[in-house]
Amino acid sequence: MSETPAIRRGTPEFLRANIAFFLSAFSVFASLYSVQPLLPMFAQYWVRDAGTASLALSATTATMAVALIPASLLADRLGRRRLIVGALLITAILGALLPFTQVWWQLISLRTLMGLTLAGIPAVAMVYLSEEMDPEALGFSMGLYIGGTAIGGMAGRVISGVLSDWLGWRLGTGILAGLILAAAIAVALLLPRPRKFVRDPVGIGELLRRCRASFDDAALPWLFASAFLLMGGFITLYNYAGFRLALPPFLLSHSAIAAIFLVYLLGSVSSTWAGGLSQRLGRRNVFWALVALMGSGMALTVFDDTVVVILGLAIATMGFFAAHGVASAWVTRRARTGKAQASAIYLVAYYLGASILGTLGGYAWTAWAWPGVMLVSGGAAVLALLVAIRLVFVAPLPVPETTVPGPPVP
Repeated sequence: MSETPAIRRGTPEFLRANIAFFLSAFSVFASLYSVQPLLPMFAQYWVRDAGTASLALSATTATMAVALIPASLLADRLGRRRLIVGALLITAILGALLPFTQVWWQLISLRTLMGLTLAGIPAVAMVYLSEEMDPEALGFSMGLYIGGTAIGGMAGRVISGVLSDWLGWRLGTGILAGLILAAAIAVALLLPRPRKFVRDPVGIGELLRRCRASFDDAALPWLFASAFLLMGGFITLYNYAGFRLALPPFLLSHSAIAAIFLVYLLGSVSSTWAGGLSQRLGRRNVFWALVALMGSGMALTVFDDTVVVILGLAIATMGFFAAHGVASAWVTRRARTGKAQASAIYLVAYYLGASILGTLGGYAWTAWAWPGVMLVSGGAAVLALLVAIRLVFVAPLPVPETTVPGPPVP
């Protein structure tokens, strides 16, 4: 029996799959980050400090981190497509309840539950693409998926931020929930049924073995560390940029601060571009430069000039999404055993970075203002650059004898 062909560029399945994964990524990150521009409002209305207000986001990213590996197990049992569609539908329902919360703990509880449902998509999306896409199409599709996360994160922030300034945060989050529901229906109609998926229910012992295999690899632990540092530093930067830009000498309105998130469009472009560049030059040769680009953008935000700060945020955004796109594709290509678990561990580190460093940055802001944020965010960027340089010297995996000869897998 001949092997089931992978999804190739130019086919109808390729178009449908990429649209569906773009909408999935959009929905996840629009839901996840819609509260980020609202943190100053929450601090003023419900709580008194930036660190506590940041729990509206950190609680969601923390529960996502906890749920990612269980979600990868569930995907092996139920199927990747079913998990993705179901997770999107439940997320939309929880988002529709958010405008009706009356006290702080209700909002945090709903946001915590959303972390559990949102975990279903990133836990399996990259693995689905790695399994179903032809190798020549994988870089583009992975970059487009990461681009969808950039646009989703931007749209969620802009919609909630602008509408909250004009109409109140309840209406803003309600409209966003309606958009997520429409996207979930579109994904259910468009996403091709997997053709190369083999149901692989595993027990706890086998799960631990696969997870340990990731840590036995020479490169994967360093990629996991980079995920923690990159996301932790980036989310800290944006969590508290709104607090800073609302104060002198900037004095920007909530709508103006939310509009700054339009620079996420640059992240979408840079991730897709970096995916193709890494295939031509090699991931190890471009990854460190992209991390350095992110760090240079962070450095520009120390100046008290609105244009320079926005430029710094734009450069940091481009560097972050490009680096994340390269690293996430690197994980799925590098892992030879337990791809789903390796991808999940990468994302566990990614969201733990957002939760831990993101909240730590709030207390640093309260204590030392923007220099405190830079201590957390910039420090994470410097460490991420050291990790990226270390990855340059990790040996490529040998090509298995059963495969067609080609370049080594990075």
